[in-house]
Amino acid sequence: MPDTHETAGPRPVTPTTIAAHELTVLCDEIASGSSGDDIVARLRRARDVVAGLDPYLDRCTSPETPALADLAARTRSAEWAGSALEQEMLSGHVEGQFLKFLVGMTGAVNVLEIGMFTGYSALAMAEELPSGGRVVACEVDRAVADFARSCFDASPVGDRIDIVVGPAADTLLSLASDERTFDLVFIDADKGGYLHYLNALLDSTLLAPRAVIAVDNTLLQGEPYLDESRSVNGSAIAAFNDAVAADPRVEQVVLPLRDGLTLIRRSTAS
Repeated sequence: MPDTHETAGPRPVTPTTIAAHELTVLCDEIASGSSGDDIVARLRRARDVVAGLDPYLDRCTSPETPALADLAARTRSAEWAGSALEQEMLSGHVEGQFLKFLVGMTGAVNVLEIGMFTGYSALAMAEELPSGGRVVACEVDRAVADFARSCFDASPVGDRIDIVVGPAADTLLSLASDERTFDLVFIDADKGGYLHYLNALLDSTLLAPRAVIAVDNTLLQGEPYLDESRSVNGSAIAAFNDAVAADPRVEQVVLPLRDGLTLIRRSTAS
């Protein structure tokens, strides 16, 4: 039986557009007072499309190394209650593998990470570096930096990672004064600082000529594009996304990976 709710426009073919279509139809039917098996079936389909996505990505992505699996397990078992930190801050398997791909695809030798947490992303990128490659990881919290260091020390490539403890803005100034340059930068720190970090990179000599900047959490639980009230972090990310989209110095693409990942590079337009 044809779907009486079909409207003009592209047929939904991606997991998110399929789920959105099913939920749109459900909202219309419930609002009109409809009930019955069709509503339950649509609700189950929307649930299954969304709920099955991340586990499927995880299953079909190359497995993490034992060192990364150990770091993830130690992060999950640590006690974070009472602090501003939580285990969900871990980049995780699929995003870690994506960052490893970025290191390989860009041929990065020197990597900068702004905001490290327990070090999953730093270690993932270090595993892909060529001999002599370095990751400089900025972390403001001494205790979590020490936690990460203990995990790195258990990895055969942990010595490729240099942790710098302190405010990232100060670290960027110091690295620039030391004439350091980086082929890949991963930003996953305080959301209100994102735009400052990006401008500090673009306005300095820290970026190699073909450097790529990856910025995490740029979809932040949907807050940047929802009309409902945003959190402080959601507002910061929305402002950051708008600023990047309007900046003629850069080209960017937003990927719906995990909580959103934006890739940025200097504009190649003449």
